[in-house]
Amino acid sequence: MTFQPVITPVLLVLLFAPLVFIVVRALITAKSHRQRGLWGTRALLVALCFVMLLRPGITGTPTQTVTTNTDIFLVVDTTASIVAEDWGDAEPRINGIREDIAELVTQYAGARFSLITFASAAEIRLPLTTDSSAVMSSLAVMRPETTSVSRGSDIGAAAATLERVLTTAAESADDRSRMVFYFGDGEQTSSRTPKSFAASRELTDGGAVFGYGTAQGGPMKVTSGYATDSPDDSYIEYDGEVALSVIDDENLQTIADDLGLTLQLRVAGTAADFPPAPTSSMTLTNSETAGGVSDLSWILAIAVSALIAWELLRATMLTTQLRGLKATADAQQRADDEWSRA
Repeated sequence: MTFQPVITPVLLVLLFAPLVFIVVRALITAKSHRQRGLWGTRALLVALCFVMLLRPGITGTPTQTVTTNTDIFLVVDTTASIVAEDWGDAEPRINGIREDIAELVTQYAGARFSLITFASAAEIRLPLTTDSSAVMSSLAVMRPETTSVSRGSDIGAAAATLERVLTTAAESADDRSRMVFYFGDGEQTSSRTPKSFAASRELTDGGAVFGYGTAQGGPMKVTSGYATDSPDDSYIEYDGEVALSVIDDENLQTIADDLGLTLQLRVAGTAADFPPAPTSSMTLTNSETAGGVSDLSWILAIAVSALIAWELLRATMLTTQLRGLKATADAQQRADDEWSRA
């Protein structure tokens, strides 16, 4: 048995203490069996409400898990240009990436996901996992590189890391397909020659390259690495003017060709095209896990509803009786008035 209270138990006790005092006092002072029965029922109602709000449950209950034999690798650009404000209504490009990945996770439910980000260097933010909420949590806290330490955008910074994780995945589970989705603007500002993704082509069974940005370009706010991307709300400048980041279609197409994937230039308000998984086998497993909890509060809710319905019925009956008595009294009063006038 486990409990998952809707609010902290201390607050529950404080909220119910006055009710407990009222019903206990009424039970003690009751002068008849009928009154004691009535207040006993109300005491039961209070107790049931208290336990229901504690949300009792049983752990280790069987849970069904849907899994597919597909591994999906998300490669996300986190250079300063990814916050260029030319997505939709002058929003940062990273907002579009988050929206598309949220839809992607839904489209490939049951797959395993891995998140790789890159700026001047690549970083595995999330190893392969079936926990889609972990993917979204990682995206929510993901921030672009700090402007002051940026050494320029390198679109091939993740090439070696991607090849390594794809190789490891293929060796550990060769019966699973592997999809790669690249999210970026293709802008290369680093002096280094970008590395090719061609080595990962044979290890990739599907996916797509998603491009973000416009030819007109968008300004980029200074990023500090704090929870808010731009505490001073200033923009990156170059030669005394606000710098603009523009999409590079050719670089994105090169990445797509290297990986053997198609390029999609994303526009706000349009739906992304997600290719079907190379393999579509699905496994439905029943397992007992410590994290599985069967909530029992609904049973208590039924009992509480029944007692409340009984109280309402009783109140309705008493109201009807009082109206009948009042009508009888009014009739008697009219008869007495007529007799006195006579």
